Amino acid sequence: MSKVLFEKRGQVAYVTINRPERLNACDEETYNTLAATWRQVCDDPDLRVGILTGAGERAFCAGSDIRSETFGQPGRIPGGELFPAMNAMTKPIIAAIHGHCNGGGLEQALACDIRVAADDAKFGLGEVLLGVLPGGGGTQRLPRLIPLGRALEMLYTGSRIDAAEALRLGLVDHVVPRAELMAKCEAIAQAICRGAPLAVQKIREAALRGLDLPLAEGLDLERANMAFLRTTEDSKEGAAAFAEKRPPNWQGR
Repeated sequence: MSKVLFEKRGQVAYVTINRPERLNACDEETYNTLAATWRQVCDDPDLRVGILTGAGERAFCAGSDIRSETFGQPGRIPGGELFPAMNAMTKPIIAAIHGHCNGGGLEQALACDIRVAADDAKFGLGEVLLGVLPGGGGTQRLPRLIPLGRALEMLYTGSRIDAAEALRLGLVDHVVPRAELMAKCEAIAQAICRGAPLAVQKIREAALRGLDLPLAEGLDLERANMAFLRTTEDSKEGAAAFAEKRPPNWQGR
């Protein structure tokens, strides 16, 4: 049985971590398969957005599989291929989170663009209790997303928070009943797909890269992306469709 399930439905990629018997904890094979899957999504011109979730009822992803043969090997960082692949994505990813979302699982959620949680979700970065640190971006993304003191408390203590607290802190963007989780993610994905694909990609680039730039440089990036989009066929199609009061026919060029 594949440890990662991949399905294309129209313009949406569904990626599912498929180790429910291990709470979807990721061994090296799972991490590498996820990396290859996200590269495939990024390279497929027919796909516009991805949804990441975990199989079964108990977990999105409990993190790295500490029972795997490679977990404790010196110099080996769990998820070594995965997180660079997610960092290189040009298309949005939505995390559909339920149950346990810990360690490398939370780091995968943090690497997504939008996070939707079921009301049973629990979040934590417990690496400190194993004598290591979150090596998939947790020490960098979490303090950028929620108040610094709360981020440091979670990192220093390995403590966990529930979905309501995650929403209050801004760690997740929506909390819904468990039965409505995928429907909410799919609604967001379809709303993204209604926009021009190149525009979504350039908006994503400007917004995320701009976070690490001085304001003036971020505004320069925004203007450069706007100038590029003005040269595309889709910008002409968008204006024509608006004038003609019809849905646009995006070509991605």
